[in-house]
Amino acid sequence: MGQQHNLTGQRIAVLAADGVEQVELVQPRSAVEDAGASTALLSLKPGEIQAMNHDVEKGDTFAVDRVVGECSPDEFDALLLPGGTTNPDKLRQDPDAVRFVRDFFATGKPVGVICHGPWTLVEADVVRGRTLTSYPSVRTDIRNAGGNVVDEEVVTDHGLVSSRNPDDLPAFCAKIVEEFAEGKHPVHPEGATAGR
Repeated sequence: MGQQHNLTGQRIAVLAADGVEQVELVQPRSAVEDAGASTALLSLKPGEIQAMNHDVEKGDTFAVDRVVGECSPDEFDALLLPGGTTNPDKLRQDPDAVRFVRDFFATGKPVGVICHGPWTLVEADVVRGRTLTSYPSVRTDIRNAGGNVVDEEVVTDHGLVSSRNPDDLPAFCAKIVEEFAEGKHPVHPEGATAGR
């Protein structure tokens, strides 16, 4: 199975809102927890968020641990951004969520994003000069924001791990555990400090 990566003692922020694709929330969260990390589900308001299956069927609800506007990137070692179409659309319209993502990138700590998740990265202006992948409908937005898009199962660039869709989850989960174990990277030369 190759090298085992240990995330014991790490605290991972999972940022999501109503409409999150359930499998993209559950599997990566389980992967980092199985490696020893603790996770906190951050969202726009307290209570629960409604997950979806295939974007259109209601899935389970998940308890929110913290409101993103009350959190600092300093409290976490890594960030996970699952997809689903309405989840990142809600996040990118929320100033607190966008600020949290922008500030998180400025720390150089690792980030995992999948499917439609990069919409929030585009809004936070952190894809400029980076190479990543996403769901096909998000790729023009990434290019327009100065990012380089490739069509691969999993892509890593300065601690940013990205994948295209739920079919990529096995590779995505393995790579985020590896990158999160490596920890902080030098701050990306472009984009990471945008807006500061």
